[in-house]
Amino acid sequence: MSNKINIHDLAFWLCLFFLIGITLTTLFTGSFYLIILAVCLVSFYFLLIKKKKLAWLVLFVIAGAVYYQLFSYFQFKNINIPFGKEGEFSGLVEGVRGGATQELKLSLDGDYRGDISVRLSPYPEFKYGDVVKISGKINKPDEQYNNYFLSRGIFGQTNFPKIELIEKNKGNFIKAKLFLFKEKIMNVFKSSLPKEKSAFLAGITIGAREDFSKEFKDKMSMSGTTHLVALSGYNISVIVLAVGLLFNSFFGSAISFYLSVLTITLFVLMAGAEASVVRAAIMGTIGLFAIQTERLFNPRNAIVIAAFIMALFNPRVLVFDIGFQLSFAALLGIVYLAPSLKNIFNVESGGFLSWKENAITTSAAQIMALPILLSSFGVFSLTSILANILILEFIPITMSIGFAMAFLGLVSGFLAKTLGVLVNIFITYEFFIINIFSRFSIPLKTEGLSFYFWVIYYALIFVFVLFYKNHDEKGI
Repeated sequence: MSNKINIHDLAFWLCLFFLIGITLTTLFTGSFYLIILAVCLVSFYFLLIKKKKLAWLVLFVIAGAVYYQLFSYFQFKNINIPFGKEGEFSGLVEGVRGGATQELKLSLDGDYRGDISVRLSPYPEFKYGDVVKISGKINKPDEQYNNYFLSRGIFGQTNFPKIELIEKNKGNFIKAKLFLFKEKIMNVFKSSLPKEKSAFLAGITIGAREDFSKEFKDKMSMSGTTHLVALSGYNISVIVLAVGLLFNSFFGSAISFYLSVLTITLFVLMAGAEASVVRAAIMGTIGLFAIQTERLFNPRNAIVIAAFIMALFNPRVLVFDIGFQLSFAALLGIVYLAPSLKNIFNVESGGFLSWKENAITTSAAQIMALPILLSSFGVFSLTSILANILILEFIPITMSIGFAMAFLGLVSGFLAKTLGVLVNIFITYEFFIINIFSRFSIPLKTEGLSFYFWVIYYALIFVFVLFYKNHDEKGI
């Protein structure tokens, strides 16, 4: 680190050390004071070798550790849930996850406080803003899932209790209207396409995955294409570009920027604000801000600032939210590993239908996410890279037609069905690729690989990136 540090580098290092503090405190629960002591010793060492700026910056690890402790304290302070006792509880439905069963995120009211997960049969369906009363027993989540639930702000769970609808439409007005708009879009898709294809289109455009059959989920998993319907950075980048172009056609740059940010924010709320969506939206907003202020977009800063903002809202996502980890791992692969892969394979153009570009991007993202995929799901498809090469180039086209179809469908069912014929051609091709590669998948499974193995794995990637970055810069 140089003696002089500009504001961009300062922001990067402060955010990075803050995140390291949160991560250390999360991983080594109960070792708070030991972490503080270790950080102080490291800071003192940097002072001794006359790295004063770094010595002060390292102390920001303590800020992250303290923040995690304070967040945990206040998170539990107002929780009042009688775990393990039969009773009646009422609350507001804050979120709904569909599928084979419904999962409600219920915010308790009355004498009790705290958010809980309520698992129910698919019918009757409940919606955001419903006030319900349940009869049953609320339990603490199993130890192995406790931190995952806490990363979602959930403190207890109950399965298949007796439930009664008390009132409707009691949630936030804006969120309620956004979810209603999302439902209308889904209905347009359903009326214009077969069930599975309408579900796929809803997945890649608005992040709705409730109508996927188990068979199709398994096919996407085996073919390595599940990320297509997870509204990752790829999908959001398409939306950011489309929104920017649309508003720039009618308004000046300043108004277009604010309208774009507002649209992205509303879209994130409508899509459910999952980690990958929020991360991509924050980075998209930073990118738009860079354009608006005529500054160079720095992906390094954008990545760490996005993680910093998300950690402020819930620091547990750094370690316990798989979606968060996969999203950032894939992004780091695309930003840092992909250029090195291009250097080693001498890739200078995208190739026919950008297959080279897609191959490099997909490979880099999958290589970086591999440890997380294997440790979380136990399997990874070696043929997924080829499957994604054959699909990715057509996803922006499918999304564009899908959005046009959604908005026209709100006016005319005939226009929606007309576009449905066109989008059906692309989805049929994408389904063909998914089906083929789900049958001819080459699964990679690992068991018993230690934490240290993956540390070495990432260390080798780091060395590879450094070497081929320098290799390119030196013109060797």
